[in-house]
Amino acid sequence: MSSQNEHLVQLQKVSLRYGSGAKSTLAVDSIDMNIRRGEFVAVVGPSGCGKSTLMKIISGLAPISDGVALVEGREVAGPLKSVGMAFQASNLLPWRNTIDNVMLPLEVVEPHKRRIGSHREEYEKKIEALLQRVGLAGFGRKFPWELSGGMQQRTSICRALIHEPEILLLDEPFGALDAFTREDLWCTLRDLHAERGVTVLLVTHDLREAAFLADTVYVFSPRPGRILLRYEVDLPRPRDLKLTYSPAFADIVQMLRGHIRHQHD
Repeated sequence: MSSQNEHLVQLQKVSLRYGSGAKSTLAVDSIDMNIRRGEFVAVVGPSGCGKSTLMKIISGLAPISDGVALVEGREVAGPLKSVGMAFQASNLLPWRNTIDNVMLPLEVVEPHKRRIGSHREEYEKKIEALLQRVGLAGFGRKFPWELSGGMQQRTSICRALIHEPEILLLDEPFGALDAFTREDLWCTLRDLHAERGVTVLLVTHDLREAAFLADTVYVFSPRPGRILLRYEVDLPRPRDLKLTYSPAFADIVQMLRGHIRHQHD
């Protein structure tokens, strides 16, 4: 049984309402969630169920309406520097090359912000090592328009990781990619998680992606988002893509799909 000290994220009866009065919208309702250090969590559910709102709560980008939200034992009171984020759109700056795009968080997060001017070569080497790790060796001086969609997403993930955040928040990061590229990036993310021990929260519509990558999967209800199911994925690590063709894997995906489909019946 994990002690509370091991919980990087603790949400207790958390609700968030957008707007006020009669026109307000309850996005998530009474969410209880504990995420251990180093845990890989996936959140699935229908569109509009509050998955992305959950990320905003944990990152401090959206203040909660009720309950308690703790990260590293402290109440979330504003945007957190200990968070790295990547989205479905890579959002790379078109006038910056790959290295300079990955450099961006280092320019705004201390202590890197005050060191980067005098230690730029050191930071560039660190970035190039990370780019090599995700298969982008030799692409550091390329601009976004010179990269494929998958390469842009690899760059985006490197940018989210470069300042060594405590938690990596991923919002549909592979949703716009073709199936082969998506599965290739699953393996990249699997390996980065294993090597770095970073805590990951992945929001996805892809149930296969959730089952392949996560230690724990949460199924959300339609809005207002409530937790319908917390499921611990009992598949051995490291996981190979061949696993996705096994009966045990198919059973997990079907079970998750059943919980989501039931809400639409």
